[in-house]
Amino acid sequence: MSKVKIGTVQMSCVADKATNLAKAIEQIKEAAKKGAQIVCLQELFTSLYFCDEENYDNFALAEAIPGPATDAISKVAATHKVVVIASLFEKRAQGLYHNTTAVIDADGTYLGKYRKMHIPDDPGFYEKFYFTPGDLGYKVFKTKFATIGILICWDQWYPEAARITALMGAELLFYPTAIGWALTQDEQTNEEQYNAWQTIQRSHAVANGIPVIAVNRVGIEAGVRFWGGSFIANPFGSLIYKASHEEEETVVTEIDLNQSDYYRSHWPFLRDRRIDSYKPMTKRFIDAD
Repeated sequence: MSKVKIGTVQMSCVADKATNLAKAIEQIKEAAKKGAQIVCLQELFTSLYFCDEENYDNFALAEAIPGPATDAISKVAATHKVVVIASLFEKRAQGLYHNTTAVIDADGTYLGKYRKMHIPDDPGFYEKFYFTPGDLGYKVFKTKFATIGILICWDQWYPEAARITALMGAELLFYPTAIGWALTQDEQTNEEQYNAWQTIQRSHAVANGIPVIAVNRVGIEAGVRFWGGSFIANPFGSLIYKASHEEEETVVTEIDLNQSDYYRSHWPFLRDRRIDSYKPMTKRFIDAD
């Protein structure tokens, strides 16, 4: 399939999980009505961003994957014949948790999951308190409409993650995200941070000749204004969609997968790579561990 229609759901959340899940399902339906074939939800969409604090009570938000949320999403995916990318707080076992994204195919089949590899620990983003780093490696999923790669939020800052996922055969690279500005920051700092966030991901599109889809949340939660700004970049990093910083948006954007062949042929960053030249650096990091 040459062209695929991508639905991006940028929304605010509340404390009640059931309310957020119902809202997300309605937005999946809305995207499907607009012609979406693949719908991506933001990071940890069933709750407020609870990692703003280290609170043991928040572990109760986690659930098994597959589990209740994926079951509900599978039903709507099958009914509306859309692929859904759903980022959830996974309880893997007693006392063992991951930041995980599940992929549901257009017939409702659960295709598998990716567990976030890079875990931040910053003021207001205490994810290492909650999440064990992913142990599944990087993943691609062969859906009805395209082979997709999934990375999650903080993975955005690491070019190796994007390169590996692209080399595994991803035709589209998705980043469910939850990132925002501290309310105490000035506008210059806000702009600089957002531009860095967008630039690093657009660079992954350029370096790998692959469309990049980043989906963020909006709204004020615990001293943070989540900056929205969800976007889609084509395989040469040009923006073909950008959301506002404040509003909830469910938008469908068409992507031509054949563009990757054009850009990779004319700017052959993948073809010209020298994997053997990476070995000394790789060995150095392994030895340091």
